[in-house]
Amino acid sequence: MTDCIFCKIIAGEIPGDIVYRNDLVCAFRDINPVAPTHVLIVPTRHIADNNGWADDDGPTAAAIFTAVREIAEQEGIAENGYRLIANTGPHGRQEVPHLHVHLIGGQRMQHPMG
Repeated sequence: MTDCIFCKIIAGEIPGDIVYRNDLVCAFRDINPVAPTHVLIVPTRHIADNNGWADDDGPTAAAIFTAVREIAEQEGIAENGYRLIANTGPHGRQEVPHLHVHLIGGQRMQHPMG
């Protein structure tokens, strides 16, 4: 997808603070972090949202969660914990139409329900 900002970061067309990459996923720091650690983990192939998975995308889903574990260790947040968030669609407040998981940590998180 040529106008997707995340696809452009993955391709190196625009800068991103990339912290992890393999053939299936790319992870980079969020430009508007909500915690000391705020990394976005995205599939390298454009998938619009959580409803866009293909039947053969199992390896990509597994790669995302492997990346989460490895990045949490690398960032020093694995032991105390972190939050994962994946927003889907406009009612889910997805702002960029490329599937992504927010890895947020480095501080005690507020309860999401108030």
